[in-house]
Amino acid sequence: MSIKMLALIQGFDVASSRYRILQYLPYLREHDIDDEIRPLPSSLNEKIQIYSMIKDFDLVFLHRKRFSLPEHMLVRKLARKIIYDFDDAIMYHNSTYSSPYSSTRTRRFVRTIRDADHVIAGNTFLRNQCLQHVDEHKVTVIPSSVDLARYRLKDYSVKKDKITIGWIGDTGSLHYVEKMAHVFDAIHERYPATELKIICSHFFDCEKMPVLKVPWSSETEVDELRDMDIGIMPLIDDPWSWGKCGLKIVQYQAVGLPVVCMPVGVNRDIVSDGVNGLWASNDKQWLERISILVERPDKRREMGLKGRRVIEMEYSLETNAGRMLSVIETVVGAS
Repeated sequence: MSIKMLALIQGFDVASSRYRILQYLPYLREHDIDDEIRPLPSSLNEKIQIYSMIKDFDLVFLHRKRFSLPEHMLVRKLARKIIYDFDDAIMYHNSTYSSPYSSTRTRRFVRTIRDADHVIAGNTFLRNQCLQHVDEHKVTVIPSSVDLARYRLKDYSVKKDKITIGWIGDTGSLHYVEKMAHVFDAIHERYPATELKIICSHFFDCEKMPVLKVPWSSETEVDELRDMDIGIMPLIDDPWSWGKCGLKIVQYQAVGLPVVCMPVGVNRDIVSDGVNGLWASNDKQWLERISILVERPDKRREMGLKGRRVIEMEYSLETNAGRMLSVIETVVGAS
């Protein structure tokens, strides 16, 4: 007998929605999960339409959203079962705020996880945030993963005139990279055959480093990643960054790129310093670590291949689809 699941997501083109639930749907459908996918309602008419549907489903899969108290109570009353999935430190403000702490965010987060039947967290830091308020049996960690059938390994034999340092992400995270513009300029002064590629919807310019501005597209993102030589993930050491699930790094390593990253949160779990990438905590280290990879194509390939193996073992759709299915079946089967 099939399970009827209503998934409420941020949007079909939102990376978090695509990698946390949408990519699992073909696998789930093969295992008798009958899904209805809807973006989170914004207008009153949309809310009336979607909330009137809830009672017809065995399960509501709620991604990231924390409702106001009246809506929260309504959805909880209508839903037979709720799985809540999140992949950011949503109980805190992001890194652009002067203080990460928010009583409103914390209150909504606690209310949401306490009233959910099960919680899926994107990493152990987020799981530990949950365990301050709910029992451990109620929380499962499923890391952000990629479909390796889609993320093909880059061809290292292709000769290029430029060495491409690359970053992929959304507008909200672009400020981490923009703050490093002076580092990129220093790299270009040292190595004129370098360029910076940004895959995003917004961009910035450096004074000296050429910037390739690539609008994000689901059709081209993997090919654009495979054309890079070095992937980067700068962050700030704060609670918001501790909750990051490292999707950028997973994407880089899935196609065989070496990574230079800020060693905070899950970054330390995915990247072993000197093995499948390098850690950098300040401007001097960023310049040194990127320089090592610019100068050593053999090191880029070696680290890239080791990174690919990490993704195959722990961060692939193939590895984690069964865990997603198991959570859904267990929650719906529970009395």
